[in-house]
Amino acid sequence: MTAQLTTRVLSADAAAIAEAARILGAGGLVAFPTETVYGLGADATNGRAVARLYEAKGRPAFNPLIAHVVDLRAAQALAHFNAKAARLAKAFWPGPLTLVLPKAPKCRVSDLATAGLDTIGVRVPNHPVARDILAAFDKPVVAPSANRSGHVSPTRAEHVQADLAGRIDLIVNGGATPLGVESTIIACLKEPVLLRPGGLPRTAIEAVLGQKLAYAPPGSPRADDAPIAPGMLAAHYSPRTPVRLGARRVEPGEALLAFGSTPAEGAKSAQKILNLSPRGDLIEAAANLFSHLRALDGAGGTRIAVMPIPADGLGEAINDRLTRAAAPR
Repeated sequence: MTAQLTTRVLSADAAAIAEAARILGAGGLVAFPTETVYGLGADATNGRAVARLYEAKGRPAFNPLIAHVVDLRAAQALAHFNAKAARLAKAFWPGPLTLVLPKAPKCRVSDLATAGLDTIGVRVPNHPVARDILAAFDKPVVAPSANRSGHVSPTRAEHVQADLAGRIDLIVNGGATPLGVESTIIACLKEPVLLRPGGLPRTAIEAVLGQKLAYAPPGSPRADDAPIAPGMLAAHYSPRTPVRLGARRVEPGEALLAFGSTPAEGAKSAQKILNLSPRGDLIEAAANLFSHLRALDGAGGTRIAVMPIPADGLGEAINDRLTRAAAPR
């Protein structure tokens, strides 16, 4: 955990909106109301800010986060909409609907925010405070519920303060949230699939689509195959190249994922070296994790050797992800 912050609480007015946008632009964390629950916002394009968000929530693994944007046009810069996805967006946005879609080629959202996947969850919220912040910031904002991981989702500013005071920069108090439950999540890759029931009823979605929705509840075999979203099982990006953990020496033909200032023995012989954080900063390491894995996966090595990474703080989540990447396939 980084040094404790002074968490300010501001009533939602023009000055608070401007301050929220400023803090987001500086890589800070801002809690604000949506129509569902209070979200904990970070710049979705800034991997280090996203890593700070995971740390503040105490999230146990790098689950993908929903990118919040101000309108459909902004969403289309991040994701590819097929005909059914476009129909749902036009019917229910702004509103409590998240769509999981293929990433657009020029999607600016950080790999850490999407857990290294080629899909992304996007939403256009329908709350005046959230919309004003998104418009003022003019970039996508990831905003999971503004509570410690595993705690009850917050519907008032004081709930956020009880969980996250000292961990985030600002809480914008916009009163109680109208719905009090998270957004409904629909995957629109092939046929639409309900990944998480939420604030938008299934029946309303089915009426617009003219068909019944398949449902992939957490724990079902279908959920493992579905694109990942908050509340679903993790089937994260895994490199094609085998991964070897706890490496203190580089073997012939290996690429090296380094950590810290002390080089691994034989590092000069590595096919390619990328360092998650030369200064041993776990926030920086988390921000670089997925992009570095992808780059080393394409380096032509027979294996990716990963130096030991401390298990404290964000190191727990980093090691969890690397253990998954190294699992036999």
